[in-house]
Amino acid sequence: MNKLVRDGRVAVLYSPGYGAGWFSWNTSCPEILFDPAMVELVEQEKWDELRAFVVLKYPDIYTGGLEDLQIEWIPEGTQFQVNEYDGNESIEKRDSVNWITA
Repeated sequence: MNKLVRDGRVAVLYSPGYGAGWFSWNTSCPEILFDPAMVELVEQEKWDELRAFVVLKYPDIYTGGLEDLQIEWIPEGTQFQVNEYDGNESIEKRDSVNWITA
């Protein structure tokens, strides 16, 4: 899977706005978390170009949450999951959870 890496960190796209999630509504397409071209368009806040790109490259995904996309830079190799509540996505790193053993 193609990813944008800078200074040992991977760009991850997620949608923290309420209403519709980005990845949580498109879990069958994990590439949309990392797509380097999308990351660059989000960085430049080129929302119209981003929408056109997504519609062409990923025609079968739900595009709700697209305008709310943000980038979180996560150290390479870090395991994480995208949590969602009412469309509001957040990123939880595996090492930040206090697991309890029964």
